[in-house]
Amino acid sequence: MQRGGCLCGAITYEVTGALGPVTACHCTQCRKQTGHYAAAVPAPWGDVTLSGTPKWYNSTPGARRGFCGTCGSYLFWEEYDGLVYLMAGAFDAPTGLRMDGHIYYADKGDYYTAGEDLPCFAAGRSGPEVPS
Repeated sequence: MQRGGCLCGAITYEVTGALGPVTACHCTQCRKQTGHYAAAVPAPWGDVTLSGTPKWYNSTPGARRGFCGTCGSYLFWEEYDGLVYLMAGAFDAPTGLRMDGHIYYADKGDYYTAGEDLPCFAAGRSGPEVPS
């Protein structure tokens, strides 16, 4: 079981079951939401027990971002596909999680590079890879 939550503790969650790999998203929306890039891990909503009530922002058609209304911690990304994408940095350590790649790398900030030997996709995973 993995546990996580926001900075102030108003929202916590527990996840039973296996988590997918961490994916870094460098799209403009994720960069503006986080101040850098988002690192998220997918889990079925049915495996998540949530305590507290997040605020939701409908950022794009068919998707929303969840955060704590008190401290502002960004916690969730949801596309209404039965999965929730949990921000990897909000999990309590140790997690045992590993990153598997970067998406929307063509939109990344100009002040950094990925720095690992992981695939970097120009857009989503179905698009071409680009150098890091």
